[in-house]
Amino acid sequence: MAFVMDRDPCDASPRLGWMALDPAPESVSQARRWFRKLIAPYEPACSVDDCVLLISELVTNAVLYGRLDDEWVVRVEWLRKGSSLRVEVHNPGFPASVRLRRPDADDAHGRGLFLVDSIANSWHSGPSRLGGTLVSFEMADAWP
Repeated sequence: MAFVMDRDPCDASPRLGWMALDPAPESVSQARRWFRKLIAPYEPACSVDDCVLLISELVTNAVLYGRLDDEWVVRVEWLRKGSSLRVEVHNPGFPASVRLRRPDADDAHGRGLFLVDSIANSWHSGPSRLGGTLVSFEMADAWP
């Protein structure tokens, strides 16, 4: 796993940090742990716990559905967008496969994007600039 924290973000480069994760189940807990550590110096006003939950769901989905025959990684980036915090999860999977489900109470799976939709102020999916799929969410009023 690789990670980077951008010490001096500016308007031209609002990225605060990123990490590249192996497409393995243990990467989900690594993403949670490292996001907490790397976002802390920026002191966002939004709920870091909520962000960690949503990152966990999106990284899980990326690991499960972003399959490729070649070696690949899941990339998580977080950016300051005005007063909002934007988190992006990139994987090499096909963008059309991302869909919001409304699971029944007894369904064992299918709640990841439902949680993102319920907690984040907004979310988006589509082609990644890195190739493959991007799924992102924004938390409003993360900074004054």
